[in-house]
Parts: sequence; C-alpha cells; structure tokens
Amino acid sequence: MSAWPSTSATDAALDGRPLQDRVILVAGAGGGLGSAAAVAAASAGATVVLLGRKPRRLDRVYAQVQAAGPEPLLYPLDLEGAGPDDYAELAQALQRELGRLDGLLVCAAHFPGLTPFELADPASFARAVHITLTAPAWLAQACLPLLRQREDAAVVFAVDAPERVGQAYWGGYGVAQHGLRGLITSLHDELGRSPVRVSGLYPGPLRTALRARAYSVDQDPAAQGPERAAAAAVALLSAAGAAWRGQVLDASHDTVSG
Repeated sequence: MSAWPSTSATDAALDGRPLQDRVILVAGAGGGLGSAAAVAAASAGATVVLLGRKPRRLDRVYAQVQAAGPEPLLYPLDLEGAGPDDYAELAQALQRELGRLDGLLVCAAHFPGLTPFELADPASFARAVHITLTAPAWLAQACLPLLRQREDAAVVFAVDAPERVGQAYWGGYGVAQHGLRGLITSLHDELGRSPVRVSGLYPGPLRTALRARAYSVDQDPAAQGPERAAAAAVALLSAAGAAWRGQVLDASHDTVSG
C-alpha cells in the first residue's frame, strides 16, 4: 500500500477545478455517494450527466449540482431493466448532445438486506448481481468508444470491502462485489496502454440507505457522511487519478491497494 499525497483528499481533489471542461457520467446519481460525488464533480468544473432510476430524486440532485457548477444533464434509466441497446443509445445521446465523455463513475448497487443463502429469493439474488455487476459492465462497455476518443479518460467503480461482504448472508450483493473487483483488474489489463484508465473507489462506511439495510444507526458509529469519498472520486476522475490506475483507493484510510 502507498499513502495519499501530503495534502488532504478534499484539498487535492478540489484545488484548481481539476475537472474543468470535462464531461462526467455518474451512474447511481440519486444515491448517497453518487449525489455527493456529482456535486463535488460540478464544483470541480465538470459538466455532470446524472443517471438514475428515480426522476424525482434526480431532480433534487440536479438542483444541487446546478448550484455547484455547470448545468448538468438528466438521464433517467433503470439499470435493472436496461439492456445493451439502452446503453448504446445512452452513448449515442452523449455523443450527440455533448460530443464527448471524459469520465464514468459507477455508484449503482442493489442490496436487499442480510439473508441466509438457502432462504434467499432467487430473483432478488439475481437482481443484486445484475444491478451491482452486470449492468455496470454493460454501461462501461457502451461508453468505452467515447472514452477512447479523449487523451485522458477514467472509469471508476465504487466497491465495498471484500472482507466484509464476503462473510455470511451478503448474498448476491457480496458475490457481485467480488466480481466488480475482478472486472477492474481485467479491464485494467486490457486498457493498460490506452488513454482510458480504470480504478476502484472504496468509500468506507457511509451513512446511506444501502448500508442501513445491514446496520442500524445506533450500531454503526463508524459510518460517515459521503463528502470525503466524493472528493476522492473527483481525484480519481481527474488527471491526478493516473496515480491509482488499476488500483482501488480506500478513501477511509487514504491508501490504495492493487
């Protein structure tokens, strides 16, 4: 492991508007980390495209992002029901409306709650795997041609801690999280000599609706707000993120792992 630079994550990420003139697509923009990262990216100068399944929630995030930086764009899409053709249509819309894509941040995930494997609903297990792993993979695949057109582009996947979600009862979500780290490694090997870099972001314990399905507030004193992780996401999406190419940045401890 190696440490972050001497400046704090927030200062390093936001100093000098490092995402100025970049177009960043945030998948899962309606969630706790996704919404905070979208606002942080806008504050850093990016034009942010907000992708999520709940229009009302996206509208609230839109107002926050609009107040922080350039005018954002909304793209309502339910990852559960979307197929490869839907992601191809999204990429075409980005090319048509904005002419570019510089970064993709995937914060989307589905966790129905802790359940013994033998009692889990098969459809719920499959839904967790699809939304957390398969759909993000399809999204990244559709966006790659656009990202390859840039001199410096980034794909960042938010991931969970494998030592935690690999334990009992985490079901399809836990399985998908291990697969997501495998996807990061595989894509990094494939794209190592391209302008597109791939990395992961472990935000640490956050006070989000997803985490609340596993821990009650009074039993989870380690959970923090998403601001620090959002700043780390900006760092990974900026040119400085090249330092973490192919690695997972642990925003809770300012360390990276291969």
